Amino acid sequence: MENKAHALIAGAFVVVAAALLALLGIWLTRDNTQRDLYEMSTSEIISGLQPQAVVRFRGVPVGKVERIGFDQKIKGNVLIRVSIDRAAPMTTSTYATVASQGVTGLGFIQLDDNGESRQRLVPNDDDPPRLPLKPGTLEKLLKQSDAIFSQAEQAATRLNQLLSKQNEAAINTAVTQLAEAAGSINRVAKGLEPAVATLPALSRDAGAALRSVKGVTDELGATAQRLNAKGGPLDKLQDGGEALAAGVQTFSTATLPKLGEVADETARTMRQLRRTVSAVDDNPQALIFGNGPPVPGPGEAGFSAPGGK
Repeated sequence: MENKAHALIAGAFVVVAAALLALLGIWLTRDNTQRDLYEMSTSEIISGLQPQAVVRFRGVPVGKVERIGFDQKIKGNVLIRVSIDRAAPMTTSTYATVASQGVTGLGFIQLDDNGESRQRLVPNDDDPPRLPLKPGTLEKLLKQSDAIFSQAEQAATRLNQLLSKQNEAAINTAVTQLAEAAGSINRVAKGLEPAVATLPALSRDAGAALRSVKGVTDELGATAQRLNAKGGPLDKLQDGGEALAAGVQTFSTATLPKLGEVADETARTMRQLRRTVSAVDDNPQALIFGNGPPVPGPGEAGFSAPGGK
């Protein structure tokens, strides 16, 4: 009887402990977040997306996938219903894409906003508003797979043509010619080595010549400065020129007229001297006896004809 009582007590303890643990788990996992329902309809493949998958807004978890089924409003489309935290910035320009998590390949809903509108999207759990579901990276890759495979096939065909025997021979010839050109360049470089070796000395000579030219230029500059300085040779030469011009002007205005008068007087004196010389030449005795009275001419008193008695 005592053993049965112990067994009942042990069983009751186990039941109570299990109930407490269950209540603790419920309390720890309770979610008091207020969520709103939204829907997305798409005709694309959403493989990898499962119910209870996480919903992220630009990488931040904001909700989860509630249900995945078929759209009753649009035949053939898949309908995804999600619950999103009411604090999430849901606007009329918010859109969704299906993305994959790392190497597991599990899908999740990625929300984003292009910023075209700041008007908040009004929730309605009875008729949840629908978000546009744009193709994700995987869907875009699947759509472009045919074009990628076609381009890869074309590239392989061109590669085969490039690696044909004829092109291979041409490539070998080109490589050989390139090697010969490289050898020629090496030979030319070796031939230029003596000239290159003389470049430092030539550079030094050119530097010395430039320094000499600079020295001459500096000396010319100093000479020009001395010539142009106030009281210098050019200044004195200018003063001498001005004095010479003043002397010439004085000579022209004062001396030349006097010289002209002297020249006129000299000319009159010379004419008088010539007349005197002529008279002496005709009557030399005039130097002793003077000129005397003039000889009477024909018809005058005292005229006697030459040869008369």
